[in-house]
Amino acid sequence: MRLFGKGSGKTEPAADEISELEKLRASVLAAGLPARVEKVALDEVGNLARLTPAAAEYTIGLTYLEYLVSLPWNRTTPDNLDMERAERILDQEHFGLAEVKERILEHLAVRILRLSGRFRVLVVDDEPVARRNLEHALAKDSYQIRTAADGEEALRLLAAEPFDAVVTDYKMEKIDGLGVLEGAKAIDPEIVVVMVTGYATTPTAVKAMRQGSYHVLAKPLRLEELRATLAEALAGKRLQLESKGPILCLAGPPGTGKTSLQKSIARCLERRFIRLSLAGIKDEAEIRGHRRSYIGALPGRIIQEIRRAESKNPVFMLDEIDKISQEFKGDPAAALLEVLDHEQNSHFIDHYLDVPFDLSRVMFIATANNVDAIPAPLLDRMEILHLSGYLQEEKEEIGRRHLIPRAVEEAGLASRPPLFTDEALRKIITEHTREAGLRNFKRQIESICRKLARQSLKGGGEGGDLTITPRRVEELLGPRKYYFEVAEVRERLGVATGLAWTGMGGEIVFVEATRMRGGNNLILTGSLGEVMKESAQAALSYLRSNTDRFAIPDDFFADADIHVHVPGGAIPKDGPSAGLTIMVALLSLLTRKPARLDVAVTGELTLSGRILPVGGVKEKLMAARRAGITTVVLPAKNAADLRDLPPTLTGSLAIVTVDEAAEVLAHVFA
Repeated sequence: MRLFGKGSGKTEPAADEISELEKLRASVLAAGLPARVEKVALDEVGNLARLTPAAAEYTIGLTYLEYLVSLPWNRTTPDNLDMERAERILDQEHFGLAEVKERILEHLAVRILRLSGRFRVLVVDDEPVARRNLEHALAKDSYQIRTAADGEEALRLLAAEPFDAVVTDYKMEKIDGLGVLEGAKAIDPEIVVVMVTGYATTPTAVKAMRQGSYHVLAKPLRLEELRATLAEALAGKRLQLESKGPILCLAGPPGTGKTSLQKSIARCLERRFIRLSLAGIKDEAEIRGHRRSYIGALPGRIIQEIRRAESKNPVFMLDEIDKISQEFKGDPAAALLEVLDHEQNSHFIDHYLDVPFDLSRVMFIATANNVDAIPAPLLDRMEILHLSGYLQEEKEEIGRRHLIPRAVEEAGLASRPPLFTDEALRKIITEHTREAGLRNFKRQIESICRKLARQSLKGGGEGGDLTITPRRVEELLGPRKYYFEVAEVRERLGVATGLAWTGMGGEIVFVEATRMRGGNNLILTGSLGEVMKESAQAALSYLRSNTDRFAIPDDFFADADIHVHVPGGAIPKDGPSAGLTIMVALLSLLTRKPARLDVAVTGELTLSGRILPVGGVKEKLMAARRAGITTVVLPAKNAADLRDLPPTLTGSLAIVTVDEAAEVLAHVFA
């Protein structure tokens, strides 16, 4: 230990300090760290030995070593690969969501098939008896065995077929064991080669090991020793066979079960579950950590959560990935690029650790409401699974199976549970909630149960009738809060019904147009984005260039202004699917024919009249159904999207597909 001050010099460290450092060194050696990390840790122990415990660097180094040793470098939880059990858990805890369930079961199937694969071993020996003995011994471990009588045949087989390991004799004519070793490594650097020789000398073993041999065994060979050596050598390759953790992104409106679904996935695999909210994170160091240049530096949140999980293969939930902030401190989304890339995350380097940590076996699952807000490079690294919300029938079933029993239990009504009729559930869904998810539906059921609990105490424990009918719903929740928009709006000139897709699900949109004296101006209001403004200009230009086709005056825009407005001016609106709706509103205005408001249209319009496909078809159809729409006009190129939709949705609407703008007229005008 070095002391500083007057007459400073090197002195021997105290006995208790030596004991502490030796304990620290022993804990590093016992932690099973990777070789490179262990060397860094031992070097840090050596640095501490040259510092006084009073120095700030001593505390920083000690904290760093404790963090290194505590990380789960080699600790994993074994996956439960029972597919029937996983399917049963997912079906019990979640109704619907077939696409997501299928993807999880696919992941399990891949892991099962990869881990059940048999290793291929090539046995090379010029003695027939020795070859048969080796083949017989290794076949007991379920290896796929091929044999070669000499080095030339071995190299031909290695060039023609893939092998995981080679067991070769050292002394052979023409091409000896070293030649087989060199040829095998040239073909596949990861192949395991075990050398067997009757001339086991130290120079021979050193030469073989330098060229890449895993082990050199001496004859007479003990077969059990060979089997143990081969099993140990292939254990590392067994880990490589494990499929890397998928990187999924569950995208959908709030309340559709993204978080609870991930907990179910962790339960299916019997892995630890971690949740990290990314909403509002604006410092890159939150992901990558701080450098060890000052006291109080910490690793990033990724490494911190891995340490808490005490496992290197948890299910890691990156919540609200579309709400990451960005400012002068760095771009956290860019820092996530390394975390969510299989080509890089096996050597993820946190600034605090400054050594690579393997994240490839973590199952990362992100959640987002709107994938458009995710930077394109980050979005490219994830597999998007859309949760589009629930149909009314699905909400009713989820209410019966999950929400009502849970609310009854939490309200203390388990001894006398209320009975919700089907009509009552429908009334709650249609008249007291308006959402793609389930949160408000859940709140209304809980509100009813709380009111019943209070009434039961007020009535001396009797509680009266516990059958919840539509009339009881109105008594307990009050008058209806939502109405069918179309049912309450009468048809007007210049008004058309459109469909929009937002992060909260699908919505219907009314587009209004009016004409007044002016100076040939197109006025656009309603907080429209640039894309919608251009759609409106394209719709007007299309009509001006096709006046004869639609029987409208050529000079309709002369000495006039046209004003297009989308109600809800405080809400920003944008997207490439409003062109057709705007054209219908303008055509209704110019032809003096009211458009049917129970017919909703969606699609992007080109100047030549072609209708381009749009996204969010399922969400838009669900919004149309909720609003009382009877007919939906879609672009013809979206017909393929209808195949995967449930019949309960498509069967309740008249869906029309069109290629050209002129084809819309027969459906939107009475």
